[in-house]
Amino acid sequence: MIASCLKLHFLRLTPSPLLLQFSFIILSVVLPLISQHWLVKSEPSAYSWTDLVRDGRTAWTGVRNFQARNNLRAMKEGDFVLFYQSVKDPAVVGFTVVENEFYPDPTAKEGDWSCVDLVPIKPLPSPLTLSEIKADPALSEIALIRQSRLSVMSLTTKEYLRILKLSGS
Repeated sequence: MIASCLKLHFLRLTPSPLLLQFSFIILSVVLPLISQHWLVKSEPSAYSWTDLVRDGRTAWTGVRNFQARNNLRAMKEGDFVLFYQSVKDPAVVGFTVVENEFYPDPTAKEGDWSCVDLVPIKPLPSPLTLSEIKADPALSEIALIRQSRLSVMSLTTKEYLRILKLSGS
């Protein structure tokens, strides 16, 4: 709970450049050590990082896989979520934060499906491609490789921080 409050506080500030740099250090280094980490996948033709940045937030709807749905349900307000664009030039391109925990997916016509609200934080300095992820031994067990069709997956703190480091964050 404390971590969630701190994250959202830093995200809602309109900081000076120095405070923005300090906030980013807190967001990318300190707080990840005390929260859960996730990765969501999207095809750019369906919903891209650019779309998310333009919209300022989105309900992450349309998930129709039970494991991915359960991952959405495990997300907590303030958790960090990496945004991965698949298909064309697959890469982790940015990171977001969970603004609202799971609630019923309004796009589901039947079944027990959920969604969460995501807010973009910032793009990664350098997108981390799928081939770079596959080439890194520290990421060999990441769900992105082991369960390539899963659209919402958890990451360990080690995996999350490694992705940030490889992307130049």
